[in-house]
Amino acid sequence: MPLSEHEQRMLEQMERALYAEDPKFATALEGSGLRTYTRRRVYQAVAGFLVGIALLMAGMVAKQVWLSVVGFLVMLGCAVLAVTGWRKALKPGEQAAGAGGQQARRQGRQRRSMMDRIEQRWQKRRDEQGGH
Repeated sequence: MPLSEHEQRMLEQMERALYAEDPKFATALEGSGLRTYTRRRVYQAVAGFLVGIALLMAGMVAKQVWLSVVGFLVMLGCAVLAVTGWRKALKPGEQAAGAGGQQARRQGRQRRSMMDRIEQRWQKRRDEQGGH
């Protein structure tokens, strides 16, 4: 869902403030990119998942239940990180399922129009109450 004009202006103001406050940090962030960062996190989570499998197997071979439990928890945590990170790493218009893109855009328009109606009603109530 694209950002509204107000959100875009706020984001631009925040970026300018970041550049003014710490230009070195801002350029470092700009170079890596959010998508690259999230993909790196996904790859790290996959590696952690493999480590979790190794711990689970090592615990089974050594007959150490606690090691197997730790391995399972590592696997579970890394799987959650990988799935949430992968969703964030998708491009803005991209969806996990190809046909879901049109439906998501349609829902975004419906949500926006619903929010517009709510904002209009709220503004109307404020105007009516302010006039009395």
